[in-house]
Amino acid sequence: MQVEKCDAMPILTSEDVVRVRQAVRAQAVAAGLSLVDQTKIVTAASEIARNTITHGGGGEVVIETVANPPHKGVRLVFADRGPGIPDLDLAMTDGYSTGGGLGLGLSGSKRLSNEFAVESTPGQGTKVTLVRWK
Repeated sequence: MQVEKCDAMPILTSEDVVRVRQAVRAQAVAAGLSLVDQTKIVTAASEIARNTITHGGGGEVVIETVANPPHKGVRLVFADRGPGIPDLDLAMTDGYSTGGGLGLGLSGSKRLSNEFAVESTPGQGTKVTLVRWK
């Protein structure tokens, strides 16, 4: 997979979530994603960015336009240095929430992505990678 464009952004406040959404939409448009695919990746980005603040104490996202000919897409890598996720299987279960929400952040973002991966080490943080292809 080749990276065509790459931007990194901090995620510390709710204003940063808005900036992440705007940057992801701009890269999705540039990558030629359809309006439906743009909406899916922006929605997933919003959920994971919010989780980065709420559960990870803040972090950053790397937004990349990627190519794997003949496909083009957008890859997002969110990272924090928070407490980590002690039970990933439970965290990926629809309806499970530690923050009082609907419990659809991780599982919903996975459904909105073509590729999705979570790496988490308790006490060291979490990394969420997702890709939406054209």
